[in-house]
Parts: sequence; C-alpha cells; structure tokens
Amino acid sequence: MPDGDVALELAELRRALEVGLARIDGQLALLVQRSDQTDKAVEELEERVAALERTRWPLPALSVLIALGALVWAVLGH
Repeated sequence: MPDGDVALELAELRRALEVGLARIDGQLALLVQRSDQTDKAVEELEERVAALERTRWPLPALSVLIALGALVWAVLGH
C-alpha cells in the first residue's frame, strides 16, 4: 500500500471520527437540555404540591369542629 493511500485512509477515518463525535456531542447537548427541563418541571411540581399541602391543613380541623358542633347539638337536644 503506498504512503498516499495510507494517508488518505487515515484522513477518512479522522473525518468519520470527527463526524461521529460531533453527533455524540449534539445528542449529549440535547440530553442535558431535556434533563434541565425535567429538573425545572419537577421543581415546579414540588412547589405546587407544597402549596396544596399548606392549604389543606384547615380541612381536618374544620371536620373536627363540625363534628364537635354536631355532638353539642345532639347533647343539648336541639
């Protein structure tokens, strides 16, 4: 094999390697972007759940007050 053929084959291999690495870099960048979007969505969901949990606490207390009121009503015979 002449030296020119070897150099040509090496150049083709190098181009193929560069194209493959560029493709991998692009795919990794897309995965990082999607991961960032997922992290943001999870963070927003956690904030929404925390807000719902904060506003939910009066419901059990209200149920207890209603039950006590009904008990008082029943005891007093009204």
